[in-house]
Amino acid sequence: MGRNRTRIDPDRYLTLRQGNYHYKRRVPVTVAHLDERAPHVRASLKTDDRALARRKRDLLEAADDALWASLITKGVTDPARRRYEAAVKRVEALDFTFHGAAYFEQPEAFDDLMDRIRVVLAGGNEQQITDPLLGAVEVPKTTVSKAFDIYCGEIVADELIGKSQVQKDQWKKVKRRAVNNFIKLNGDLAMEEITIDHAKKVYRHWLARIAPKEGSATAGASSGNRDLGNMRVLYEAYFKYQGDARRENPFDGLGFSLKKKRSRPPIPTEWIRDTVMKPGNLATLNDEARGILLILIETGARPSEICNLEPHAIRLSNKVPHLSIEPREDPDNPREIKTESSRRLVPLVGVALEAAKRHPAGFPRYRNRENDLSATLNHFLRANALLPTKLHTVYSFRHSFEDRMKEGGIEDELRRLLMGHTVDRPKYGSGGSLDWRRKELTKIALKFDQSIV
Repeated sequence: MGRNRTRIDPDRYLTLRQGNYHYKRRVPVTVAHLDERAPHVRASLKTDDRALARRKRDLLEAADDALWASLITKGVTDPARRRYEAAVKRVEALDFTFHGAAYFEQPEAFDDLMDRIRVVLAGGNEQQITDPLLGAVEVPKTTVSKAFDIYCGEIVADELIGKSQVQKDQWKKVKRRAVNNFIKLNGDLAMEEITIDHAKKVYRHWLARIAPKEGSATAGASSGNRDLGNMRVLYEAYFKYQGDARRENPFDGLGFSLKKKRSRPPIPTEWIRDTVMKPGNLATLNDEARGILLILIETGARPSEICNLEPHAIRLSNKVPHLSIEPREDPDNPREIKTESSRRLVPLVGVALEAAKRHPAGFPRYRNRENDLSATLNHFLRANALLPTKLHTVYSFRHSFEDRMKEGGIEDELRRLLMGHTVDRPKYGSGGSLDWRRKELTKIALKFDQSIV
């Protein structure tokens, strides 16, 4: 530990015996009295390939380094967890997956168990390999909060790769709320200690808000279902990750009847044309927010899609000026779009084209700040009486665009393509040329005064 790795032997701790490489390493004197394997750690690597032996050696070396560090700093770290993590790495070095002892009680685990026993017998029954390989290592209990960290950092880490930081924060925020509510009601229990009674406590908490015996509801069924669903997913994913996929989930079957969700109402076309787009009514809105709103009116795009447009995605010099709504694949600054069907090309017509010309480089003020954009637009529209009712929001312009397409006779499949909705049939062709899409949208483009841009 603490070596200068630029000068160490690439074949450190490797010995060749009877054609196969073995890992052999002396236990440091400072922890020899705490490590039952002292004075040496030994393990057969089951390979005559030096490169593979080195990779397996690296796993075992890292496992031992972590274990010995935990023994030295006992009281600062969690020795039981370090031992468990070291056991996992040792098992992985032998091309197996670590499982607790309960896993091997299942009939379907018999073949796996026999394979492991063969390795143990061939290796001379070395305890430092036998115990981890056969699950005879205590799996430390993990609190709900720690399990959530493992879930985000290991189990679903790949799902977060393409998200922007804002998207990651929003994704975690919703799921963390479920964890925080569980802890508030039950304490930060070990995952292994959660029972149906703890799950029911969460259910009753939401029931009292969704269907109170007295007074009005303070929450909708979707909020309770989201919390229960996120805890159900966390519980299942965590134990599956620990090799205990058969464990009964205490959150199964708990949920609330969900009536048809009331969607945001569309804004009448006359209101958009005569009130929102009336000269002077948007004059005090900052330039970028105004540009985004005007583009939204004639594209039906989501506000987050418009404010995150990169300059190359605003294609004004093409024969048919258009927006390319797509994920941002910059590894240093990625961003997902909602679904694969959200990837689309949308022609620019009417006021949207003029607004895009004014902002050819996009909207840097609101890039990666879609929440700030929504707050700004909703506050401005409400403060200036530019929304018909309290139920309407900036997102209502998207619903209005879809209604205008329908009323303008634009066919269903093109409407779906332009909105970024799924087309329920096998995909053939490109969905029609951009020129054809533009001609269709021109039919419903609203008249406007150039001064509003």
